[in-house]
Amino acid sequence: MPSAPLAPAAPAATPTLFPGLAADHRTEDRRASVNRLRDADAPVHRWYRFVLSFPAHLVRRYLDEFGAGPGTVALDPFCGTGTTLVECRKRGVSATGLEAMPMARFASRVKTDWTPPPEGLLRHAERVAVRAKRLGEQRDGRGLRELPEAARRLLIRDSISPRPLDRALALREAIVEASAESPESGESASGNGDGNHERLALAKTLVHDAGNLHFGPEVGVRGSKEDAPVVDAWLERVSEMAADLSEVAGLGNGAVSTVHHADARDPSCLEADSVDCVITSPPYPNEKDYSRTTRLETVVLGFAGDLAELRGQKQKLVRFNTRSVYRADDDHRFVEHDEEVQRIARLIEELRSELGKTSGFERNYHRVTLLYFGGMARHFAALRRVLRPGAKLAYVVGDQASYFRILIRTGEILGRLAESLGYELIRTDLFRTRPATATGDDLREEVVVLRWPGGEPDRAE
Repeated sequence: MPSAPLAPAAPAATPTLFPGLAADHRTEDRRASVNRLRDADAPVHRWYRFVLSFPAHLVRRYLDEFGAGPGTVALDPFCGTGTTLVECRKRGVSATGLEAMPMARFASRVKTDWTPPPEGLLRHAERVAVRAKRLGEQRDGRGLRELPEAARRLLIRDSISPRPLDRALALREAIVEASAESPESGESASGNGDGNHERLALAKTLVHDAGNLHFGPEVGVRGSKEDAPVVDAWLERVSEMAADLSEVAGLGNGAVSTVHHADARDPSCLEADSVDCVITSPPYPNEKDYSRTTRLETVVLGFAGDLAELRGQKQKLVRFNTRSVYRADDDHRFVEHDEEVQRIARLIEELRSELGKTSGFERNYHRVTLLYFGGMARHFAALRRVLRPGAKLAYVVGDQASYFRILIRTGEILGRLAESLGYELIRTDLFRTRPATATGDDLREEVVVLRWPGGEPDRAE
């Protein structure tokens, strides 16, 4: 049955063109370059980076506009793998992140910890490598190392082959054993602290060197690495870390970086009137399950051991895809009276019925739309308590057409929801355009710039 056309939306105000974005921003080269991590920005950011992360230069653009510097406190309530936090630290800005997924939170914490002495970290890693290779040769009558069945079932099928997995598990064992030992005389904390930097290097090695994953834009499996030099690749990753620690030495002195394991819809862990600015990129309403993107490293590093544990983590997320919708979810109540969100949800459900689509996921398309915008409204409402008067906010968001090609102007709707909760909508900057996965039509990726004027916020119902 033919796909339905993109539903017409109300005319939108033309967004401000992002500085440096040329008129040819619709070309593939321009799309890629504007969102790419630049070579000069690579130190620390490259330790482990979510495939859909926004670039460091975008963070700098709004730190400059917002006048952030020493004495300023920035917040990223959807901090992911720490792009905003790292860039803040490089500039001496104290920053706090909220992140619901443990693997991403772990990455942000490690990337803002610049305390390990570079030479000590590398020496320690070299000893770990020797131990890991020795463990890899010790079989004691066993076959290859494997994950427990409950953990293995969480993995995308064939995301890593048996022998590279065996080598990765031996390396994980070596890191744990070495980190539990007393530091050698004269080597502060053995240059490694609690082993977290080495564990994060293992996470990157799993994705880029050991596994069979590819990203483009969905996560999938391509080919099969029957074997891989996991330990040697990991040692190169730690060497990158050591080089980067040397490069950033002296930067960010006095800046404090904190990452909370928290739901962005409930920032109760933060002090009232404590935040000067917000720079973040929340999820968009689509069918991308971000927990799948980081599933391999999440499981191998032990951040999720079974389906129940993973489900508990996903319940702390704003609902943005049908794989993360649960029966008890009720964030839709925050947009019960929003005519545009209700219109889009009705249109999606009506079109589903017309097309005869009956899968469980398709039946939830309209519901996840309501839950997503309701969750974001709940986030904006709760965030008001922690913002200082005059605080400025930048939200990187994108239009979507994942649900039967119904166009969802995400930035436009979020800006209006924020206004209804007392924020001032300063403007919307066009960051880039990108092709819709299903249709190839151009979708806008924008930065919604807000200001919190202060005052007593109304209680969100």
